[in-house]
Amino acid sequence: MTEQTETTTAPEPVEGDTKDWTWVLERPCPDCGFDPSAVSVASIPDAITDAARRFALALEAADAGVRTEPGVWSTVEYGQHVADVLVVMTDRLGLILESDGAGASFADWDQDAAAAEKEYWTANTHVTAILVKERAAAAASAWAEPEGGQWDWPGVRSNGAQFTARTLGQYLVHDLTHHLHDVGA
Repeated sequence: MTEQTETTTAPEPVEGDTKDWTWVLERPCPDCGFDPSAVSVASIPDAITDAARRFALALEAADAGVRTEPGVWSTVEYGQHVADVLVVMTDRLGLILESDGAGASFADWDQDAAAAEKEYWTANTHVTAILVKERAAAAASAWAEPEGGQWDWPGVRSNGAQFTARTLGQYLVHDLTHHLHDVGA
């Protein structure tokens, strides 16, 4: 693994992603190839652990801590983001399950604010690989828990986007798949 040296100056901010990506639950993503119809609930835990394994490999690249294009995150920054996404989405699954089918509401999560606050660009590649693997293991375990009708229990994001445990899991798998595409893994 490469070691990231601490950067004291924040790099140029990455333009925030304001797209509504919920369309990936209805049709394949032309960028990363994700197809929601190919993601069964039984496959979600394995998809999570496979993505973590692939991210760990991508973080071994010599330039993993370097932004290779202006305004685009480095692999380590994507890895830090993925680690946070795993927690956020698994917490949301927990809220759905805790609601006992009554429906859950998800607080807003600003991924760009998280990146700035946690200074993703200063992260060590080795530590990031470990973090992604640990969080993926916890997420895979949580995503293996729902049974039967629990997969259809609802949750709603702060912007009104509606999910079920099933579609939230598919959405998570797309996020992981897309970010692997972003880093060329």
